[in-house]
Amino acid sequence: MWRFAPVAALICVIGLLPRLTDTDPALTVLKARSAERDPDPEVLAAIRAELGLDGSWWSPLGQWLGGLPRGDAGTSWVSGAPVLPSVLSALGASLLLMAGALLVAAVTAAAVCSRTLVLGARRRLAHRPRAGGLSAALAALPEFLTASVLAGVVGVQLGWLPALGWYGPRWLVLPALALGLPAGALLGRLLDDALPGAFTEPWARAATARGVPGRRIARHALRRCLPGLLPNLGLFVVGLTGGAVAVEQIFDIPGLGRLTLRAAIAQDLPVLQTGILALALLAAAVGVLTRAAARPLLGPALRDGALTT
Repeated sequence: MWRFAPVAALICVIGLLPRLTDTDPALTVLKARSAERDPDPEVLAAIRAELGLDGSWWSPLGQWLGGLPRGDAGTSWVSGAPVLPSVLSALGASLLLMAGALLVAAVTAAAVCSRTLVLGARRRLAHRPRAGGLSAALAALPEFLTASVLAGVVGVQLGWLPALGWYGPRWLVLPALALGLPAGALLGRLLDDALPGAFTEPWARAATARGVPGRRIARHALRRCLPGLLPNLGLFVVGLTGGAVAVEQIFDIPGLGRLTLRAAIAQDLPVLQTGILALALLAAAVGVLTRAAARPLLGPALRDGALTT
């Protein structure tokens, strides 16, 4: 439970932002609702009363927390619409984007470590060349730069795929590539460095001595290395939510990252709090799933103490 303490503290700090910043939230909300309207003191006072900012410091946060058990995350300060449906819709778009990015990352990682797998299956790892710099350069690329290049070159100049919007599977390709290529290259490098050690473990040498086919040994070596990468995979999945903010902005995707960013700019506190809570719950779920996936991958060897995670 102690892991949820930082999340709770973060949500509380966000709830107190109207009191901690020098910017008047009423003025920001007024500009978001009607940019041409003059900031009359009476109008600002009415907005503060509407938002509950004329009471105690804890009033907005208490109202928001009190509604969550009932499935009520409040209403948007800017649009006046219920917050929860918009957050759930944005979360669905972000999850679909993350699924596509994970697929791209898996294909990229497989391409990076395929040479090591082939050499290990042929028992020729002693002649294994050093990993190329292409994967390292690709892993170092920030998501916003990859997204900008893909949108500008592939989407606009070449016109092969749509660069803006969210209307079908074709609109998923470029954003998934922007998020998945750097993560897949880095995961592939980590897996490529771990595989030679797996091929030299006692079980692999014993299998080789018994004449087990090299492809079967390579498959088990890959399975042996995956549990060690699961914590990194969990971090990458959580990191995708951060990179998705820029990617969703560039490709105009109605995801959770873009929704939360716009809520922060407009000081739309209920939307911002609910979006961050959804991201925190997503990160917690990913952490639980990655830890739970290690045991099925290692199987009886972990139970009997022959291998460790």
